[in-house]
Amino acid sequence: MNVAVLIKQTPDTAELPKVTVAEAESGELQATMVINPWDEFAVEEAIDLSDRFGCETVAISLGREGETDALKHALAMGVDSAVHVNESVIDGGDEWATAGALAAAVKKVGEGEDVELVLAGKMSVDGNSGVIYAGVACKLGWDLLVNVTRIVDIVDGNLIAEQAFEGGQETVEVPLPVVISVAKEINEPRYPSFMGIRKASRATIPSLGRDELEIDSSSTTRWTDLNKPEPEDVQVRIFEGATVEEKAAQLADALMAEKVI
Repeated sequence: MNVAVLIKQTPDTAELPKVTVAEAESGELQATMVINPWDEFAVEEAIDLSDRFGCETVAISLGREGETDALKHALAMGVDSAVHVNESVIDGGDEWATAGALAAAVKKVGEGEDVELVLAGKMSVDGNSGVIYAGVACKLGWDLLVNVTRIVDIVDGNLIAEQAFEGGQETVEVPLPVVISVAKEINEPRYPSFMGIRKASRATIPSLGRDELEIDSSSTTRWTDLNKPEPEDVQVRIFEGATVEEKAAQLADALMAEKVI
């Protein structure tokens, strides 16, 4: 059994963006990009599972060409390998398209590694949707566990985990393969070591494009395809009358004439 961990490169929320005059005019901001903080818990858990069960770990991230800082951070923490998925494969698509691309990447790296467990963070700090891992599970056809606070054991092809929910927690057992989103209570992410950082800086990270991945582009939704409704011609009428009752009666007659009431 090997483990894939899904991560994302997001703006550093601890630092204010640096804005230049040119960027202000163009509407683009320069921000320091880091690994999504929620994903660090998933990376740490993947490393812990590697220590416990001797499995191989791979970090997968979708982003623009050259966006590998988050993947190098995961490598510096101790993940065995990393794979970059070029953002062009989703062609401006939505979360469903993103989930499809990541699922295709899991299948690709799993061809020789036998990936049976996918870990992900709770959400990303930029989008906050918290739906990508659910889409990945759906695309893969695997079971999904959410808000997992502890992976108790993996035995006889089954994974035992503790899930937190409103008002308590429960222990569940599911057969592999499975997709899991982890809660922050599951562990305390380690700081990358100096040697880990040096090793990660020299690492060559392969990038997967449309030619390497089997992606169904027919299910992609682009919100820009939606047409805006034509503006309605609005007219204003003022009702005259000596009393409020007279004005109200005229208003009621007008509304009934327009079949509003």
